[in-house]
Amino acid sequence: MKNMEVICLEEPAFYALIEQVVARINEKNNTQFDKWISDDTAMQLLNVKSKTTMQKLRDEGKIRFSQPQKKIILYDRDSINDYLEANVKNTF
Repeated sequence: MKNMEVICLEEPAFYALIEQVVARINEKNNTQFDKWISDDTAMQLLNVKSKTTMQKLRDEGKIRFSQPQKKIILYDRDSINDYLEANVKNTF
């Protein structure tokens, strides 16, 4: 059996260490997402099944979109995340 060292940290140092570890993990796993996504991807993120619902969300200004060509609509991923966060129901 190997000898084990016990390291004691004060609470602030412990949480600082945890934050550094999480930041390092996030750096390593950082995947860049496209800012502008297709309607299929947007529908999947929103768990929406119909393009009519997407049209309604656009018309009501609830999510940002860009229309670079007549039949091409791209959605702002950040606005979709903001929309989802704005509709979160907190637990009791």
